[in-house]
Amino acid sequence: MRILYSHRIQSRDGQGVHLDSMVAALRAAGHEVRVVGPAAYEQASLGGESRAVALLRRWLPPAAAELAELAYSGPAYLRLLRAAREFRPDAIYERYNLFHLAGAMVARRLGLPFLVEVNAPLAEERTRFGTLRLRRLARATEAFVWRAADRVLPVTAVLAGHVAAAGVPRERIVVVPNGIDLAEFPEPAPEPAAPKAELVLGFVGFVREWHGLDAVVRAIAAWQGQPRLSLVVVGEGPARPGLERLAAELGIAGRVRFTGLAERVAIPGLVAGFDIALQPAAVPYASPLKVFEYMAAGRAIVAPDQPNLREVLEDGRTALLFDPAAPGAMWQAVLRLAADPALRARLGAAARAEILARDLTWAGNARRVVALAEAEIARRRWRGAPEVAPAA
Repeated sequence: MRILYSHRIQSRDGQGVHLDSMVAALRAAGHEVRVVGPAAYEQASLGGESRAVALLRRWLPPAAAELAELAYSGPAYLRLLRAAREFRPDAIYERYNLFHLAGAMVARRLGLPFLVEVNAPLAEERTRFGTLRLRRLARATEAFVWRAADRVLPVTAVLAGHVAAAGVPRERIVVVPNGIDLAEFPEPAPEPAAPKAELVLGFVGFVREWHGLDAVVRAIAAWQGQPRLSLVVVGEGPARPGLERLAAELGIAGRVRFTGLAERVAIPGLVAGFDIALQPAAVPYASPLKVFEYMAAGRAIVAPDQPNLREVLEDGRTALLFDPAAPGAMWQAVLRLAADPALRARLGAAARAEILARDLTWAGNARRVVALAEAEIARRRWRGAPEVAPAA
């Protein structure tokens, strides 16, 4: 199958991991994939973004910046249309981004199956964080893209509810969560029988204040029992300086380590060094990539008990889930795991087995996407619609 992959990603972050992993999985399965997106993405370094985009965001008034986002759909449409006429794809697959209309417009013009991957309700998200000005326009363009798709692929069932509320029929919505490449994560070593003198708590990701890692740092400083506890944070973010200052003030700077940004190839080895993997907080509709990394590495996971995470984790079987509204609940789960090596081993093994049992992998996601595209092509053929787009 020939798949035209449309996106508007500018930076090399978790979005880029998803994009690159899906493209690699599709190609590994023998499909031809052409990726069409901003040139800045190909040039961006890990964690970086386009300088031009950063300047626009800094100097333009918010409403003008949003109109510029929408205006980008013009040249993006022409570039995607040109690629479609040259490549002659069987389907267009697009990673949804707010104000990005190119995929929907080209698919409609050429009569191509259109699949849209949705990772967040961006109009709602940007409204909630107070950065969105053209809210009615944002909601209208979001609904237009979602309704134009033959299949909408939200990453959680919670997010599927947002898509349905925008007017997309439930039969056109298929949940496809994030995944992992198991080949990158070797079978974890068995938990040692003897208790460890020190346990490593670990976190991977962009470090924001709402993650609540400050509470973890304070709890480590207050902990006087055994084993000794330390924290490793893999990633960068605006909360890092404050966390470093807090650790120094509490006298535990030597037990709180920040690796900074880590290349993808380094992540499995870093996660393998965790004894307890932390997901201290999560937005209510997300499919956190770090959770799949923790599962693949066979780590004992502590995470909030909320619907989107219960879609992949089960309390007491593949993780310990805590009530995010209960003060100290996360730390109680950490201490329970710290005192029970057998429980850590059992949860870690079950988490990795869950990845295998449910095929929560990028290769599995590629198979699901191709099957959906093939089903749409077959449906159109049965109904007498053109199978491929005209060249003109």
